[in-house]
Amino acid sequence: MKEGETSIELFLRSYSNTKMPDLKYFNLLAEQFPNRARVGKEIVLLESQLNLPKGNEIFLSDVHGEHEPFLHVLKNGSGIIKEKIKTLFGDEIEEKAINQLASIIYYPKEKVELLLESGVEPTLFYEQTLARLVRIARDFARIYPNRKLNKLLPADYGDIILEMVAERDLGADKSYYRQIIQSIIDIDQCQQLIISLSTFIQRLAVDRIHIIGDIYDRGPGADIIMEKLIEYHSVDIQWGNHDMVWMGAAAGSPACIANVLRLSLRYANTETLEQGYGINLVQLASFAIEHYKHDKSIVFNPKVTPDELLNQSEHWLNRLMHKAITIIQFKLEGQLIKRRPEFEMNDRLLLDDLDLQQGTVHIHGKDHALNDTFLPTISPEDPHQLSEEEEQLMMRLIASFKESEKLQRHVSFLYENGGMYKSTNNNLLYHGCIPLMEDGQLKPVSLGGEPKKGRELMDYLETVVKHGYFGKQGTEARALGEDMAWYLWAGPDSPIFGKDKMATFERYFLEDKEVQKESMNAYYQYRDDPDTAEMILREFGYDSPNTMIMNGHVPVQVKKGESPIKADGKLVVIDGGFAKAYQGQTGIAGFSLISNAFGRQLIAHEPFDSTEKAIHEELDIAYSETLLGQSDHMLRVHEMDEGKFISEKIKDLRNLLELFETGAIQERKVSASNLITY
Repeated sequence: MKEGETSIELFLRSYSNTKMPDLKYFNLLAEQFPNRARVGKEIVLLESQLNLPKGNEIFLSDVHGEHEPFLHVLKNGSGIIKEKIKTLFGDEIEEKAINQLASIIYYPKEKVELLLESGVEPTLFYEQTLARLVRIARDFARIYPNRKLNKLLPADYGDIILEMVAERDLGADKSYYRQIIQSIIDIDQCQQLIISLSTFIQRLAVDRIHIIGDIYDRGPGADIIMEKLIEYHSVDIQWGNHDMVWMGAAAGSPACIANVLRLSLRYANTETLEQGYGINLVQLASFAIEHYKHDKSIVFNPKVTPDELLNQSEHWLNRLMHKAITIIQFKLEGQLIKRRPEFEMNDRLLLDDLDLQQGTVHIHGKDHALNDTFLPTISPEDPHQLSEEEEQLMMRLIASFKESEKLQRHVSFLYENGGMYKSTNNNLLYHGCIPLMEDGQLKPVSLGGEPKKGRELMDYLETVVKHGYFGKQGTEARALGEDMAWYLWAGPDSPIFGKDKMATFERYFLEDKEVQKESMNAYYQYRDDPDTAEMILREFGYDSPNTMIMNGHVPVQVKKGESPIKADGKLVVIDGGFAKAYQGQTGIAGFSLISNAFGRQLIAHEPFDSTEKAIHEELDIAYSETLLGQSDHMLRVHEMDEGKFISEKIKDLRNLLELFETGAIQERKVSASNLITY
């Protein structure tokens, strides 16, 4: 202490030397913890959390609207719950009973009703089932602090569940718990309690979900998946290219809207648009009938079997709407490319290279014959110009997307809880790639400004697209953000697209497979190389041996012998393979990954037939696992990112305690109802 210096001045000087926040911050913190007793209690609770085992994390990717298998994976914890049942009851009950108990946890309402209808004795069934569910919940709950358990408890039977799960030192006397169960049976509340307990177990089994991109497109239930993620207690999302095009559409990007509509019609899947989000397609149908009713081309037939559409009229109308919005898309994309020369995509202005009289398009110095020449809405003088009717149609569609409350709520969640990448617990997560040059080094990408690469590029793109949604209407930042969402969907240096071009025009109109070819970024040549994986990990701040990249985007061709584990275990491809369209190519329903207190496990999945079969036949979809990077000890919270965050909280609270003790901040007495949990 300097001569004449008070204890308060000494604290503030040392506090300044360690670059801690100023008194304004601590005064705000004191609003939550107004006296030493409250601060001390919080420090004790937080420090106790640091020594708890690490919770289970699940990593999924490329869900693609397949809500039934996705929801099943959440219900079964990607196999975690079944393994817990085997651990607790494997020596006590047969496999059939294990499968039945798992099915009850996954689908409690439906399964209990089915079993009661089959003639099981109700009282014995309820006693046995509730006792087993309590045992499972108690085992899962061991790693959670009480305040977290309270957040996971169902609202209706939370107090009863907490009482049953609490481990009391009653010795061999179990009559206390038996009496609780008997009381529940007496008041005929067993089914409701089984449902609540099962939901509680599902929540306990998975501490956090990571979605590594592509929730949207292909399957019919992206909106259902989003609703589930929004209500889940802990989730983050790394944007995929299919998510991004929907995000751009919700922001009002005409080019993104046209792409969303085209993809939905290409796969005859307008359920998400119409029923999920209330997007009115009547105007598009009317426009298509008016301008394309005489079209005989089958190029725009949907990618489904005939029996997946209701009738021939539906098939015909889908084809016309598909073609109409595709032509509008090409026009809108051309306009965007011309106003954004920094995107360097002039080679995609293919409408300018059409010869409508000859029925050809000029690409790479060669004329190619079009396989469909019925193009009544394209003007030879200005092929990218929308007609007046097309302009009016797009204005209505833009309004419909921007006015869909449910779509806006879902996309807001994607923006607020998602990003281009995430670094968490020694895992680097991103959907597509980190752009590389042909020599394997990080690729500088300018997009009109100073070239950026690696982490700086990802951070820049995330900032720009967020401005495209949250920015003020009419500003350049908003306009650039909307256009950048489209670039991330289809641009040649987009990290979440990862190809030199999106050859949509060529696939529709040309037979030449060579011009349809889309070249992958050099990243996909190098991602099996351990040195490349380590270079990328260092770029994002990781240099420890236990770090790993988790990737999605490209399905793993298992039936051709491809492994999801690459770069000597430094990179793993977590393509969920949920989309049925890919399962014929992959020979599997993809993978998920679990990170628990003992390391990482890669889980392979079988195709999911239906929820009905899962209930009636007790089928599951997790069928094999591979251990990755197992720890030599039980990992605890203090070793995780959460532990670092908690330690920072404790440090701040200890400094607040010292400020109270020196009198720099005055203590207050307040009622418990006025406090906010830190």
